[in-house]
Amino acid sequence: MQIVNISDGKETDPFRLLQSTLRDRWQNIEGSTNSDVDILVVPSLSIDQRELRKVEGYEHYEERLLFSLIRLWNPRNRLIYVTSVPLHPSIIDYYLQLLPGIPFSHARNRLLLLSTYDSSLKPLSQKILERPRLLNRIRQALRLDKSFMICYNTTSLESELSLKLGVPLYAADPKLQIWGTKSGSREIFAESGVPHPDGSQRVWSAEDLAQAAAELWERQPTLKRMVVKLNEGISGEGNALLDLRPIAEFAPDGNSSHAQRVAAISDCFPKLRFQAKQETWENFSERITELGAIVEAFVEGEIKRSPSVQGRITPLGEVEILSTHDQILGGPDGQIYLGCRFPADKAYRIQLQQLGLKVGRKLAEKGALERFGVDFIAVDRGNGEWDFQAIEINLRKGGTTHPFMTLKLLTNGRYDLSTGLFYSQQGRPKYYIATDNLHKERYQGLLPNDLMDIIAQHRLHFDTGTETGTVFHLMGCLSQFGKLGLTSIGDSPQQAEEIYNKVVKVLDEETSGNNSSNFPSFSEYTFPTIWDGFSC
Repeated sequence: MQIVNISDGKETDPFRLLQSTLRDRWQNIEGSTNSDVDILVVPSLSIDQRELRKVEGYEHYEERLLFSLIRLWNPRNRLIYVTSVPLHPSIIDYYLQLLPGIPFSHARNRLLLLSTYDSSLKPLSQKILERPRLLNRIRQALRLDKSFMICYNTTSLESELSLKLGVPLYAADPKLQIWGTKSGSREIFAESGVPHPDGSQRVWSAEDLAQAAAELWERQPTLKRMVVKLNEGISGEGNALLDLRPIAEFAPDGNSSHAQRVAAISDCFPKLRFQAKQETWENFSERITELGAIVEAFVEGEIKRSPSVQGRITPLGEVEILSTHDQILGGPDGQIYLGCRFPADKAYRIQLQQLGLKVGRKLAEKGALERFGVDFIAVDRGNGEWDFQAIEINLRKGGTTHPFMTLKLLTNGRYDLSTGLFYSQQGRPKYYIATDNLHKERYQGLLPNDLMDIIAQHRLHFDTGTETGTVFHLMGCLSQFGKLGLTSIGDSPQQAEEIYNKVVKVLDEETSGNNSSNFPSFSEYTFPTIWDGFSC
């Protein structure tokens, strides 16, 4: 744990001044057994809406923070959860039934569900701000001296909402979100001494992008491929691969000029290999002028993984490591986030923690607060050595947040820095496989109630006695998109895999009468055998 002074006591900015009150109520926020707080959950995806639409079923991603309902296990905590459209009652009942030792009715009485009844593409925070009566209702329902607000990510919308309600936001100041972009991440890596691929600063046009790519190639003449990234892309959906091999005649070690190299790269742009479905150069190039983009060296390697480390910066200025994961990626070139396994391989999880601390300390120096995640590419160099290259920072609740918090809140266990393992209160190490992308066409048409029937009939639910089983999320995605999220928890990697595979097998069997073709399942993507070759 590292403590960084993130306030000089002379704060005058209204938002930061309100945030400073979190220091006085941190023990309650932390979730101690004596906590007595009101938690306002605003799961607004306040990100570029055109990029968000690349994620299938994004309309239901406000459900990803429903793990917060598990905090109602403390009989004094109260929670308000706001969504764009009402949540299906079965989904709420499902989460409340998970609470160990708490009567369902008692927890339900401490939960207030509110909705804007607005399914438009605007961020949820904006919808709330546009409804003064809803704002007033939220304010009246909260004990303001015992409240705090959590969200998916922060923008000026969330800070305005925080100020209008008089409720401190437990998240990074929107002014600091630059450090969670692709270009900002590279600056943090450079300042903190964390290795990262050679690349460019942010550019705002296709012409400048071609120049930056040519300069990168000239610095590294042996490069085979580069990655072009929209500065605010999501889950790898804003990435594209530039293959240099078809234009090898223009390599810097040949007879071509810089101008010829730039021209050759420009000619390749319409043929970029986009990671998002149905992306085109016409749209992508327009996005560059709006969001900016970077180009960086593609990390090559025969045995390659994508681990990540998660941490947080507390209101007291403490930098803590929360977890490590090995991400499971898909898409044309394995750059789209599909899911994760916990923990990361023991061959490098401690090294991941150390790199995460470096990044966390630098973010804390800049005034960041709450969660951060750092994604890496790890290449096996042989003899047990792995080369790490940092790829990006997420200053928001990412795909690894909800599975880990689900495990932590359900078991009330602890993460051990010395081993990189999570232990339940019974002292058992816990493992899981999680995904947002169990996605098959045959699942379309399943209602939340249908899923509940299947869970009950085949005993797929999480067992609070053994602390094993599956916790489902994104259930609202099922009917329209055939998409589901889940976290399968076991006492070993093998058991977690078995539990996950049982869920897939049961769902396949229950929908076998549907006459439709399948999308690839979670385990059919980049890592066919989830735990193959991994050590505990």
